[in-house]
Amino acid sequence: MSGRRATDDGRPAADAASLAVVVVSYNVRDLLRACLSAALASLAQSGYAVNPASSVVGPRSSTLIVIDNASADGSAEMVAVEFPQVRLVAAQDNLGFAGGNNLALRMLGFGGAEVQGAGGAKEQPDGADSPFAIRHSPFVLLLNPDAEPLGDALGQMARFLDEHPNAGGVGAQLQYPDGRFQHGAFRFPDLWQLWFDFFPPRPRRLLDSGLNGRYARALYDAGTPFPIDFALGAALMVRREAIEAAGLLDEGYFMYAEEVDWCWRIQRAGWPFYCVPAARVIHHGGASARQFREQSFLNLWRSRKRLYDRFYGPGRRRLAVQIVRLGMWAEARRAQRVADRGEIAVDELNRRLAAINEVRTLFAGAL
Repeated sequence: MSGRRATDDGRPAADAASLAVVVVSYNVRDLLRACLSAALASLAQSGYAVNPASSVVGPRSSTLIVIDNASADGSAEMVAVEFPQVRLVAAQDNLGFAGGNNLALRMLGFGGAEVQGAGGAKEQPDGADSPFAIRHSPFVLLLNPDAEPLGDALGQMARFLDEHPNAGGVGAQLQYPDGRFQHGAFRFPDLWQLWFDFFPPRPRRLLDSGLNGRYARALYDAGTPFPIDFALGAALMVRREAIEAAGLLDEGYFMYAEEVDWCWRIQRAGWPFYCVPAARVIHHGGASARQFREQSFLNLWRSRKRLYDRFYGPGRRRLAVQIVRLGMWAEARRAQRVADRGEIAVDELNRRLAAINEVRTLFAGAL
C-alpha cells in the first residue's frame, strides 16, 4: 500500500506508512520517561518523523499520544517539559486502560462503533470531525508505559502489517529488563489455564506449554512471524480497519483482560493476529497494578468473569465458576498458612480474605 487514499466519506486519510502510538500511564513517571525515550528512538530508527500537532500527516510520519490517568507523581508535568513533541492529555480522573486508550482512539478519528461504557451505558465516541480529532493513521500501537521498544521494533511491526493486508494486528517479542525471554503472545483463555492459576501442575514445565496458553519457544527463536490468538497490550499494533470492524475497547474492563476481549472480537470480525519475533520490546510488567494489591486482585477477577460471560458457552462457563470457587478456597488456605508462619500481619491477612470473599460472592450467582 502506498500513496494517499480517501475514507468512505471522502475525507483524506493518512499515508499507509503513518503510525500512531498511544501510551496510557498512571503513577509510573520514571518508567514512562524510559518508555517515551525508547519509543521515540525506535520511531527515528524506523524512519518515522514525529509530528506533535498531527494536523498534517505525510509518508513515514507518526503521532505519539500520552494519556495520563490523573497521576499524582508528576508524570504529566514531566512529559510536558521533557517531551514537547508528544501530544499529552492529562485526564482529571483515572480512566483505566480501556478508557484511556479509547480516549486516544477517538482523537484518532474512530467514531463509528458504539462502546460499552464502564457504567453499563452505551456511549458514542467523538467522530473524526471533532475539533480534537487527529488525522487518521492506518496503524495504531498500544504501548504500556513499562515497555521499551528496542531498535526498529516499531518499524518491524508496521512493515508486517503493511505487507500483509489481511492481518488485523501484531504483537512483539517481549523480554525482561535483564534480557530473559517473556511470553507476549497467547492462546485465548481456556479452562486448563484457569486451573493452573490456582493449582500449578507437575511437572512445572507444563506452565510453559500450550495447555497454559503459551506458544513454543521454538516459534519465537525461528524469528519468523507466526499466527497467535492475542498479544499483550504491552505492545499491540492494530490495523485501522480491524478496529473499525470490532469497535473500541470495552470500558467495562477497568484493568486486566481488555486486550484479550478486544483481540477476540477483532478475530471474530475476521482479522487474525500475528507475533513478529524480530520486533523486541523490554517489558517490566505490572508496575501500575502492584500499587494496590487487593484492588488489583478484585479487578482481575471482575474482568475474568466479564470475559467468561461474553466468550464462554453455558457449559464451559459453569465449569469456570466451579474452578474459581475451588480456587478461592485454596487461596484462602494459602493466605492463612502464610499468616501462621508470621510472613504477613493480621491486617494484611484480613484484607486478603476480604478480597477472596468478594470474589466468591461475585461468582456465587454465576451458574
